[in-house]
Amino acid sequence: MTGPENSPSPAPQVAAPPGGRLLAVAKIAAERLLWARVAVQRRAEARKAVTRQPPTTVPPTDVLRTSAQWQAARDEARRLRLPLHRDLPKNWDALGAVGAVLSLAGAGGAQALNVMDAGSARYSPVLPWLRLYGLGSAPGSLLGINLEFGATVHRDGVAFRQGDVTATDLPPASLDAITCMSVIEHGVPLKAFLAESARVLRPGGVLCVSTDFDHDPPDTQGITAYGGPVRIFGPDDIRAFIADAGAEGLELVGDEPGLQHAERPVHWKRTGLDYTFILLTFRRI
Repeated sequence: MTGPENSPSPAPQVAAPPGGRLLAVAKIAAERLLWARVAVQRRAEARKAVTRQPPTTVPPTDVLRTSAQWQAARDEARRLRLPLHRDLPKNWDALGAVGAVLSLAGAGGAQALNVMDAGSARYSPVLPWLRLYGLGSAPGSLLGINLEFGATVHRDGVAFRQGDVTATDLPPASLDAITCMSVIEHGVPLKAFLAESARVLRPGGVLCVSTDFDHDPPDTQGITAYGGPVRIFGPDDIRAFIADAGAEGLELVGDEPGLQHAERPVHWKRTGLDYTFILLTFRRI
């Protein structure tokens, strides 16, 4: 008889698969529809000389504490005529990142900025929104990289190509801003990512990072998604990340946020987990 000490370990709990080929096709369709809308809307607004105020609802550094906060971000995105992310809480960190890029990195004129979305998805909102704000006129000035990308794809002047967020092959000090939305929790080597971000950002450039967070993280042991273990950052993880960023010359914008939150306004259906998001913005010293 097998004793407890020799019992086989329980099989890891794997999140439901992303949906296979049908979902992949749906994502491609959604991506093409999104970028077609951006191109048409951008040209129409250019003809009418439409101006759009930068978003102000979400601070550059903050914790999503309640559902009311992501709802306010969604409402502001609608008022600004920005196409919404279908996962509605994700509009909160995207709006904060876009606001930070425009207000903090755009001192010399936002339309001339070079911005990279690290770990990008072609259907995520940051680069489409920046395009609607007039960025991306110069070839290569808006870039999305992801290890999973194959051949380079262009969408309304934005280039999406294969790339490693810890080794981008970009020249030093070549970027005005980097956004990285809900990526670092998926097994990214954090110190290497921060070092590379500091290398490619110009002095005064900004790095906007969001990630899954909880002041008392749920147990995710054995839960995997996207080919790796699921991780939800806790307060100690965030403090260590801020300290590591500082060691690379990346200074937190604003005060370290209070890391308590009244609600868990994010629900990940595939894993059954409830938690929240944190947005951290750094300036390259």
